[in-house]
Amino acid sequence: MKFLKKIAVSLLMAASMTAVSSTAFAAPEGAAVVKAAAEGTVAKIEEAVNLVEKGGDKAEIVKAINEARQLQKEFRYELTERQRQKANDKLRIARDAFEKGEMQPAEATLKAALASFQEMLSTYNAAHQ
Repeated sequence: MKFLKKIAVSLLMAASMTAVSSTAFAAPEGAAVVKAAAEGTVAKIEEAVNLVEKGGDKAEIVKAINEARQLQKEFRYELTERQRQKANDKLRIARDAFEKGEMQPAEATLKAALASFQEMLSTYNAAHQ
């Protein structure tokens, strides 16, 4: 009887530990949000570059840049944080230049920001595969 009690208590403890720590076995939700934000940021910047190359409306270009700036806020990865801040500054500078009508410097700055975000995305993907 003592032996059966020990087995029952051991099984009960093991079951409760598994139930409590089941969240440790779940896939991290934060990683999915960060990856989606990074991919969305790159897509919006690419959209802005395409609009510039096609001679799109200035308001549409600024809107795409603003959406990219909002999405990049969720792209938090420790190894690329400083680079993200610098690339966000480039997006802001590009937006301001587009609003002033300075198309050439704005386009160059936008392409530099795109290259930076693509590099950050590849760094993130390499670390999370």
